[in-house]
Amino acid sequence: MIERNRKKLETEQEIAQSVAAGDAKAIKELYDHTVGYMTSVATRYLGDNDDVCDVLQDAYVYLISHIGTFEYRGEGSLRAWMSRIVANKAIDHLKAMAKHERLFVAQDPPDLPDDDFDADFDDVPIDAIHCMIQSLPPGYRMVFNLYVFEGCSHSEIAKRLGIKERTSASQLLRAKRLLAKQITEYKQ
Repeated sequence: MIERNRKKLETEQEIAQSVAAGDAKAIKELYDHTVGYMTSVATRYLGDNDDVCDVLQDAYVYLISHIGTFEYRGEGSLRAWMSRIVANKAIDHLKAMAKHERLFVAQDPPDLPDDDFDADFDDVPIDAIHCMIQSLPPGYRMVFNLYVFEGCSHSEIAKRLGIKERTSASQLLRAKRLLAKQITEYKQ
């Protein structure tokens, strides 16, 4: 997984233990090995590269200083733990922005059908889908990411974001409709 001093660390548990012990090389290697994926997690929530960099910096400082609280539950658990930290930091960043902007808009999206909004995205490249998600209004994007990628219920989303459950549900519905429209336009 991560090489250190010609010795290959076998598990995420070993990596976490080395980082917790303050091994600077392990910290650097953990960062180098995970920054690409963690950047994609932050980018799912944030549209601005400066915001992504700020969130990543906060997330890595937090996770390195709190890695002692990480509980190893098998391969992939460190990456999942790190992803949750990055997502939570991105959400916190958006909530701070929300004090200055209105993220959760009650307007209906323009020209979106009320009927079936499922779209066939099988032939759409993942990068194009990622760009479509990025183009969603911030409130739609945040709820969509929490629901689809983090697996949160509307109740959990409402608690995390300080909104009503029905607001979460309507933001998700609008996000799906907007994505369906974008996918349809992309395929034409």
